Amino acid sequence: MTTAWTAAHLASLADQPLPVAGLIEAKDARRILPDLMLWDMWPLQRPDGRLACVNEGSLWMVLAAPDRGDPVLRHFEAKIRLLYLDASGWHDLGDMLPAGLGDFEREWSGSAVLEGDTVTLYFTAAGYADRPGGFQQRLAETTGTLQDDGRITGWSPVRESVAADGTMYLAADRHEGIPGTVKAFRDPAFFIDPADGARYLVFTATLAASDSAFNGAVGMAQLDAAGQWALLPPIIHADTLNNELERAQIIAHQGLYYAFWSTQTSVFNPDGPTGPTGFYGMVAEQLSGPWRPLNGSGLVIANPDAEPMQAYSWFATADLWVCSFVDHWGLNGRRPTDSAFIAAETFGGTPAPMVRIALDGDRAQIVESLAMERLHAICDVH
Repeated sequence: MTTAWTAAHLASLADQPLPVAGLIEAKDARRILPDLMLWDMWPLQRPDGRLACVNEGSLWMVLAAPDRGDPVLRHFEAKIRLLYLDASGWHDLGDMLPAGLGDFEREWSGSAVLEGDTVTLYFTAAGYADRPGGFQQRLAETTGTLQDDGRITGWSPVRESVAADGTMYLAADRHEGIPGTVKAFRDPAFFIDPADGARYLVFTATLAASDSAFNGAVGMAQLDAAGQWALLPPIIHADTLNNELERAQIIAHQGLYYAFWSTQTSVFNPDGPTGPTGFYGMVAEQLSGPWRPLNGSGLVIANPDAEPMQAYSWFATADLWVCSFVDHWGLNGRRPTDSAFIAAETFGGTPAPMVRIALDGDRAQIVESLAMERLHAICDVH
């Protein structure tokens, strides 16, 4: 059963205060790697979705690219960077993957799970090395071995996890595109169902059987007995409402399933109600649904009206900590499209303050916000 996220759900926002975590300030936007732009983040997780603790700290993957003076260009040079966070702060461990593991050009968002000392990285293989600059997307995976110093070595050749079928899911195989209108088959997020141990990938997708330009969906695949991923129908779609349900994921909490995604105001259908750039979600008693929007509308975390682009690309752990990155902050009523100078000056390109949420049935709320550097305190080290 596929559940629709609809204009009627979104319209309920008119009667609710926005759930915001506060304004991002200059101290929050200081880059931890001054020469690199950093964006979409995710932690190394345990199989149950909680943060994996490594040597009294945690490992984080983040997309990184040189600062060329134009934030848009980062998407065409993106590589996954490995960072270690402990009580003394951030430590740069360099590029996550060595060159030559596959035929892709760039590395976009995904997830990573630690089982024993084996790390499995699921990510988006973007473009092709022999034809640079394309918007092609494939779900990909590779495994490596966690070392005592936090580095990961011995990566296997990258393999495609599962391909779009063209019937349920549109293939993201176009070379040309414009950000915000590009169709999706990306952002694989790993999930184990605590009810039966079944393994899934949740991903950002596009409905194949749609006549609308706004046909975003949350897709799913299940690992079968032969160790192959098999596509399942989308669990959630936003047909006619929204083009991109990005960084889609599922966590289990108190016997319920919670699906989350990030989206931006700019990718809502302008002919219908539009929501703020934010973190959205639904809840269900079972993975197959039906799914119900959290807080009636689906909105869990929003950027404030005063700074509608200050953070983006939220990703939650089963501990209910939610990370994101500093996007365009300090706009003070300006827009990045006003000039190249404003776009470059206001782009943060660094981890945003963490947010902790509480979930109670169909309700979600923000309960805490803190600097990323304090996150090490939640690691339960034995």
